[in-house]
Amino acid sequence: MSACVPTRAADPTRPAHTHQPHSPPPPPPPPRRFRIESADLSASIAVFLIALPLSLGIALATGAPLQAGLVAAAVGGLVAGRIGGSALQVSGPAAGLTVVTAELIHHYGWRATCGITVLAGITQLGLGCLRVARTALAVSPAIVHGMLAGIGVTIAVAQLHIVLGGVPQSSVLANLVGLPDQVARMQPAAVSMSVLTLVLLFAWPRLPGRTGRLLRKVPAALVAVAGATATASLAGLTLPRVDLPSWSSHALAGLPEGPVLGVAAAVLTVTLVCSVQSLLGAVAVDKLVSARPELQARVGRSALDRELLGQGAANVVSGALGGLPVAGVAVRSSANVQAGAVSRNSTMLHGVFVVVAALLMVPILELIPLASLAALVMAVGIQMVSLHHIRTVTRHREVLVYAVTTLGVVFLGVLEGVALGVAVAVGVALHRLTRTRITHEEREGVHHVRVRGQLTFLAVPRLSRALHLIPRGADTVVELDGSFMDHAAFESLQDWQNAHSAQGGTVEITGRAGTRIAEPADSAHCRCRPWTPWRNHHCEDPSAMGPASSGAPSGGRDEETREPRPSGHQLARGISAFQRNTAPLVREELARLAREGQRPSQLFLTCADSRLVTSMITSSGPGDLFVVRNVGNLVPLPGEESGDDSVAAAIEYAVDVLKVRSITVCGHSGCGAMQALLASEPGGALTPLKRWLRHGRPSVERMADEGRTTPRLTGRAPADTVEQLCLTNVVQQLEHLRAHDSVARALNEGALELHGMYFHVGEAQAYLLADDEAELFGHVGTADDLRHPA
Repeated sequence: MSACVPTRAADPTRPAHTHQPHSPPPPPPPPRRFRIESADLSASIAVFLIALPLSLGIALATGAPLQAGLVAAAVGGLVAGRIGGSALQVSGPAAGLTVVTAELIHHYGWRATCGITVLAGITQLGLGCLRVARTALAVSPAIVHGMLAGIGVTIAVAQLHIVLGGVPQSSVLANLVGLPDQVARMQPAAVSMSVLTLVLLFAWPRLPGRTGRLLRKVPAALVAVAGATATASLAGLTLPRVDLPSWSSHALAGLPEGPVLGVAAAVLTVTLVCSVQSLLGAVAVDKLVSARPELQARVGRSALDRELLGQGAANVVSGALGGLPVAGVAVRSSANVQAGAVSRNSTMLHGVFVVVAALLMVPILELIPLASLAALVMAVGIQMVSLHHIRTVTRHREVLVYAVTTLGVVFLGVLEGVALGVAVAVGVALHRLTRTRITHEEREGVHHVRVRGQLTFLAVPRLSRALHLIPRGADTVVELDGSFMDHAAFESLQDWQNAHSAQGGTVEITGRAGTRIAEPADSAHCRCRPWTPWRNHHCEDPSAMGPASSGAPSGGRDEETREPRPSGHQLARGISAFQRNTAPLVREELARLAREGQRPSQLFLTCADSRLVTSMITSSGPGDLFVVRNVGNLVPLPGEESGDDSVAAAIEYAVDVLKVRSITVCGHSGCGAMQALLASEPGGALTPLKRWLRHGRPSVERMADEGRTTPRLTGRAPADTVEQLCLTNVVQQLEHLRAHDSVARALNEGALELHGMYFHVGEAQAYLLADDEAELFGHVGTADDLRHPA
């Protein structure tokens, strides 16, 4: 059971809640006790079982002492886990750093590499203090994915030699040249253990049935290495195994020797790869957490500058203690979230478990065949060449940047490959910026000027030539099929438009697919914003509209001194605006939905109040929500006298036919139905409204029952009786939902979730029912709220 804690930062403009002068001071808050939740404990065990073999395998792939992988894993869990800004990201030795570290060890030796790791950590600390973490996210994804793909290819080719029973060379080219000879001299024992490792690694996650679902909870990497180790030991195979020297002889960091520029480049390379991989990993963890709203309210978004500080501190400590460079690791982080971790304690506990294993499990670890670890790391390297990433960069026409970066990393090195990728990305951007095609044609008496590409000062001469081909007084359409127009091009186009209009011509400027982006001159007085229709705003001629033209509060009519609102005319204008501005943007998506049918993810049941715009408060679009609206967001009990089959039919259709995964009941502040329930008196004629509101009487009775828990919002009690009934009604209608057969059946099967929601209209603040038993509604904060909890 968890409660959503308020996450809004304190507002200095709001009055603080103070006690009366003669009342006793509030009691001091109880001391906070350190407590490890069971979810964190189980998640830490799962992450530890993944991290242990991977840490040894990555150390083997770099040529570093195998203990260095365990040191980096422990430091990443304890130091980065405690200081970092991403609570659920797991740090340690990462496959993305394998090639960089191997090159450093080859050029400078192991102790100097540890010193370079310390210097890279200090650099990361400086960058974190300068708050430049988000700058790293400006790197083109094609460059990042290409870098990781190149590293993956390098890892796979090098580890293939160990899989075959040999020793890898220092470069990819040498490894490729020596591969035929290595195949001719392969060792059957090493190959057999490698094949067994790969078979278990890829087959274990695909075990079928209920038994397979239970077995899949054990990480595939652990099963693969443990299976190969047990088989090699029982069969008595003679092959190289893990060798962990005594910790008393463990080498610590030393000062790197060599040219200053070379050392600086090495430090820069480690800093770049560690920082980019860690920051992108933190962003990826945020995406995983966002799929669990109750966890997002508790954990919050990653503070990227703090994450950079945590990674820098971890690299300083890991390098000083003789460990590998540390970075955020995607495999372990995703496993941490999927295993149900709820705080940074899971990451830190996994580091504790690594320390215990490094001290007490050395005899067991030394039974692991090196070929098994090499096969594991080779599989990780192959997976770093993601087909999904290749399809993405191809769709965005950046495959050249991806390919150049990948080949540069493979054959030249990480820093050189990234530099080549950046140069090609800049060249591609400049090419797109300067490559503008301008055409002019006349169709049915209308002159069409089409601009394809970005419209900058470089294209102004060609644009002017095309525009001056249009005769005076002609009807003209200018189509801008690009995403950027600089000031020089804008002024040139605007000056020509004004001159052409003054000579009796018409000019319509449209965007891609004919979407109008400039209104005619007679609407220049309009100052509407996209959200002004929600403010009952009208862009009408004041002389025609009279006092009502300035807008009015919600309702069927304006204030008593104003004339009735011309609702039909306003509706027609709204439809016209939709057809002109919005329809071209959503037509493709609506056409897809028309072909494929609706597949909403949830049923959203809320009040018919005009102030609740469901798509606005849920940031949803066409096809996302199956919406049911009625007066008071009521759910009649099934089979009840004077019931309403329309609501029950919608519930049955959503659950049994559409297979929605969640149902949300959303109430709101100032609900007129709740006010009517409180003001109603027994007797009198049963109007349709009174008959309908009978389904809300259980909510009134629930609120009056002193033996029940009173629903409340985090940080404050309900403002008045109406708000208390609004909150109680949400909880009560959730109980009514559970009484419907289709809902009860889906809940028992684990295929459906129920959520309560309360929207405060005056604050524009949404609250989610975070604790069913305590009936506690926690508000959903913004990104800043989540980063700075109150």
